[in-house]
Amino acid sequence: MIRGIDHVAIAVENIDETLAMFKNTLGLEALHREVIAGYGVEVATIRLGPTTIELVQGTTPDSPITKYIEKRGPGIHHIALEVDDIAAELARLKAGGAELIDATPRTGKEESRVAFIHPRSTGKVLYELVQNKTPKR
Repeated sequence: MIRGIDHVAIAVENIDETLAMFKNTLGLEALHREVIAGYGVEVATIRLGPTTIELVQGTTPDSPITKYIEKRGPGIHHIALEVDDIAAELARLKAGGAELIDATPRTGKEESRVAFIHPRSTGKVLYELVQNKTPKR
């Protein structure tokens, strides 16, 4: 079952500059920052009520985020949906004909389990499923 929006991810060129803008302009600060070397990214999480904004910067030339920014520029990358049971949700989506980028969950930030749904199945929007170690809701 989808519980709600976990986060909106924004691909950024410089995470430090973007965090400074959020702090100086909007008065919002990161509550979590993490490098996920296996994906070639650094993330910073900014809480806004029950959801978060996730800033994502590529840390390697072959990172998916680095390539995304080279092709499309910085901006909204994906919308993440919190789920109770990611394996069950992936099975439900697959049975319904959705094209999955990840057929099985992988490890995300803060020990979450994540999987992406291909934009061809979702009206050209990239969605991520997130099963948090400790549910938010």
